[in-house]
Amino acid sequence: MTTDTVVETNDKSLTMDTFMARVDAILEKSSAKIERDLALSNAEASARFQRDLAEASARFQRDLAISNAEASAKSDAEWKKWREEWDKGMQELKNSQAETDKIVKQNAKQLGGMGNSNGDFAQEFFFNALYDTKTVFGQVFDEVKTEKRKIKKTGVEVQYDIMLINGKSICIVEVKYKADTNDVARLIKIEKNFRGNFPEHVDKKLYLALASMSFDTYVEKACRDEGIAMIKQKGETIEIFDENLKTF
Repeated sequence: MTTDTVVETNDKSLTMDTFMARVDAILEKSSAKIERDLALSNAEASARFQRDLAEASARFQRDLAISNAEASAKSDAEWKKWREEWDKGMQELKNSQAETDKIVKQNAKQLGGMGNSNGDFAQEFFFNALYDTKTVFGQVFDEVKTEKRKIKKTGVEVQYDIMLINGKSICIVEVKYKADTNDVARLIKIEKNFRGNFPEHVDKKLYLALASMSFDTYVEKACRDEGIAMIKQKGETIEIFDENLKTF
């Protein structure tokens, strides 16, 4: 049904349908404008957001780079400081070790000197005591001496601390400040080579003795087992233990 109501305007009279059509057109145009403005506003807002995000990201990257550089510089400085302290500590350790080695060498030299002095003292003590008595194992010996000889066949130089000699027998005495079982073994080795090294004594009886300022139980047992006499210090003189003495 057609609406016949007339609307008065400044220009001319319009029917209601025409008026409403115009209103709809205006509204549609306004809505389109609003949508365009809204879309533009959204685009601007999105673009602004993207710019702000990009700027924030750039600031973050710059700050991160600065932070990393500072951290790296700090780390390098700390590493350099640690390395310097390490090198200093190692140098101090080397200096300390060098000083320790020096002291050890000095002590070893002193101990070696003391060992030589002790050995010289023992040698002199037992030589003088045996020279004074010249009687051991119930025998009187004519000669008491220290023997050193270079063997022609081998070119090896042998030395016996003390030799006691008479017309029938020879006694070889090994002298030590502190006796060791190795000294017993050395005497056994001397016995095996003696007649070959000293052919002029090949027909004589051979006795072995170990003289020392100090014996332990192991050395004493080794001497008894091998038939070697023990000569010990007793005050200003000597005491001889020959209960298991063997003739070689």
